Amino acid sequence: MQSMTTYAKRGACTCAAMMAAVLTFGSTSASSAEIGNDAQVVVDLVSAGQFDAAEKRIDTDLQQPDLSAATRRVLEFQRERMARVRYDFSLDADQLEAKVREKIPDLSAADFARWNARGLFESMLIDGQRRYFKRAPANLFHISAEARARARDLEAVADSGLPKAVQGMYLDFDRKTINAALDHGRSSVLPQRVRVTQRVTVDADAVPAGKVLRAWIPYPRAIQGRQEDIRFVSSEPSKHRIAPESALQRTTYLERKARAGTPTVFSTTYEVTLHAQYHAIDANQVVAEKITPELAPYVAERAPHIVFTEPLRVFSRQIVGGETNPYRIARKIFAAVDEIPWAGAREYSTIANLSDYALHAGHGDCGEQTLLLIALMRLNGIPARWQSGWTFTDGDYENIHDWAEIHLAPYGWIPVDVTYGRLDSDDPALKWFYLGGLDNFRIAFNDDFSQELVPPKRFFRSDTVDSQRGEVEWDEGNLYYDKWNYDFRWKILSPKQD
Repeated sequence: MQSMTTYAKRGACTCAAMMAAVLTFGSTSASSAEIGNDAQVVVDLVSAGQFDAAEKRIDTDLQQPDLSAATRRVLEFQRERMARVRYDFSLDADQLEAKVREKIPDLSAADFARWNARGLFESMLIDGQRRYFKRAPANLFHISAEARARARDLEAVADSGLPKAVQGMYLDFDRKTINAALDHGRSSVLPQRVRVTQRVTVDADAVPAGKVLRAWIPYPRAIQGRQEDIRFVSSEPSKHRIAPESALQRTTYLERKARAGTPTVFSTTYEVTLHAQYHAIDANQVVAEKITPELAPYVAERAPHIVFTEPLRVFSRQIVGGETNPYRIARKIFAAVDEIPWAGAREYSTIANLSDYALHAGHGDCGEQTLLLIALMRLNGIPARWQSGWTFTDGDYENIHDWAEIHLAPYGWIPVDVTYGRLDSDDPALKWFYLGGLDNFRIAFNDDFSQELVPPKRFFRSDTVDSQRGEVEWDEGNLYYDKWNYDFRWKILSPKQD
């Protein structure tokens, strides 16, 4: 797509350009003005991949007796951030090439060098050594048609990250949703009751025996016409605390003591009724939005991940042109972001501006694509907000997922899933289904990003933006993803046909 060529380079992300002066810590942020010059020097060193120098500077700065709490937190997070970057960028060139050759046995050194020079393998220069993202071998087949054509034993993939078979299943269901909505004259249709168990399992001996582990497991939010009649069933351990409806990132909170040599398991089981949605939007009926105080936050910038940078403004002008109808603007934005290939993402907590990252990297996962869409919508005066949770099927596919909602007058808030994007159909209603429609194979836990958990975490979150996998900590710090795993199991109890 021509409009992508100015700012979306299919190149290696050096990351220094991606790291802005605003850093995120859980649900709070600090600007460069608040943290002072010394801490900003550390931020810049980490962003430039000068980790050794950053470590030394952090050690020195933390000894200052008059150090503010905000600056200390920034410095401590930069140390954590470096560890997370190293965890993500764990491959050297030889390891990367060997992994690609597993799928392309006849890969030549020249092939690898050419793809590397084109920036198809995300990398960082850390203390003078080129390190590659651990998901770069798999991502190659999402962002390069040439690589896909040469791969052996590779399941067909789509730009949305969905396997082709799953994409076909959604296509059939979305057609049923459109028909049901039109037949019955309402937007919410095809309710189904689902029972879900989500589990977090902490590795044996991740903390000393007898120490209390604290876990937050995502829990569904009540959304009228989308997910209703939420009923808690059980938890492990049985004592639990469900965050109130006011929590925009809702969870079940649990505590349990660690036992020597034994994994520590936390789980929560609940039931919820899910509805599919379809809004038959007539562009000629859509009018410019009157921005009320309630809608004002959803057309505003929100650093660090929604910032109206000059590159974003230029990209927006390339997309939108002279269009003034809000729905037609939304379609142009939806189509443009849909052109960005899906690829597995590094951890959000290591990226300073997720929407800017998707714009420049030329690929992104669902959260990166969604935040870019939200930023573009807001820049054009269309209220937009975040949702995220988990998707599944009536088969064996499931995954964490992010999407959005936009507000169009006179229709109100409508769902938008730009990662599923335009469907492969000649029927316009079906092709554009995910601009105003949504399947009922998803559960939303979050109606915003980077929000405080209930009760608040004492230490840095593993995911400072989203809340889908869970969070774990103990008295001496956060437990990162290398210390525990997560699980989502579901059963459809009563699918209903209207």
